[in-house]
Amino acid sequence: MKKLLVLFYFLGLISFSHAQSFRGIGDQKIQLGINAFGYGTGITASYDYGVMDWLSIGGGTDFYWSADDDNFFIYGRANFHLNDLLDLPHTMDLYPGINIGGRNDGFGIGAHIGYRYFFDDKFGAFAELGSHGSIGVIINL
Repeated sequence: MKKLLVLFYFLGLISFSHAQSFRGIGDQKIQLGINAFGYGTGITASYDYGVMDWLSIGGGTDFYWSADDDNFFIYGRANFHLNDLLDLPHTMDLYPGINIGGRNDGFGIGAHIGYRYFFDDKFGAFAELGSHGSIGVIINL
């Protein structure tokens, strides 16, 4: 039984070791999640595209439900990936970023710091904190 557990442990390490958090130019990701704070509680979706080894740009939308009214934020975003600078494992991605776009009541701007962890080549989890907070799943395209 002990040998079987050790075998499953090493097989798990092998499957995790191939996950790539940010590949640089041409990398594409979709995030889907929930917003925990900021303008209210709601849902979020975003898309990122790698344009440099350390930079991705994209867009997204947040929809919030609050006691006053429903809010939305449609934005462009830029993330600065610190993987190489901090020598992080390939399964992790740490990135500060900015969002600029439109809200239902005018112009909106936001900043965040995000963290992604990939379980395999396609799927992972993310958390972003800043002008809003969100958690969810991420998909490598």
